[in-house]
Amino acid sequence: MQDGQQDQPGRSPGRRARGELESSVLAALWAADGPLTARQVRERLPGDLAYTTVLTILSRLHDKGMLVRHQEGRGYAYEPGRDEAAHTAERMRSLLERGSDREAVLARFVSELSEHDEQLLHRLLAGSDHADHAARYDERP
Repeated sequence: MQDGQQDQPGRSPGRRARGELESSVLAALWAADGPLTARQVRERLPGDLAYTTVLTILSRLHDKGMLVRHQEGRGYAYEPGRDEAAHTAERMRSLLERGSDREAVLARFVSELSEHDEQLLHRLLAGSDHADHAARYDERP
């Protein structure tokens, strides 16, 4: 076994976890100027993924409601159902709700913010720049 490699049951060396693939696919779609076909998504991903693997990930993300698909020829073109900021905020909220001590989680999170992020959070909580940020990060229709 190579340095830094750990045994992970059910996972072959060099294989990525499904969550990692989903994140890579979402990142490719967020970076795109419009909807992408499975082949176009595959071209934007690192490594040599099988077309069927990319298609499976796109289908799963669509089934979860994270992607919108449009008929394009005999297949589909996909785009995110919401922008990256909305997606990340939802994940953060979901994790916060799972914790047993919400105050402790928030306190720890805030204590570990960079000075810049802390100042940004203060501005957002005070309401300044809120309209600008909301307009920039609105969900896609």
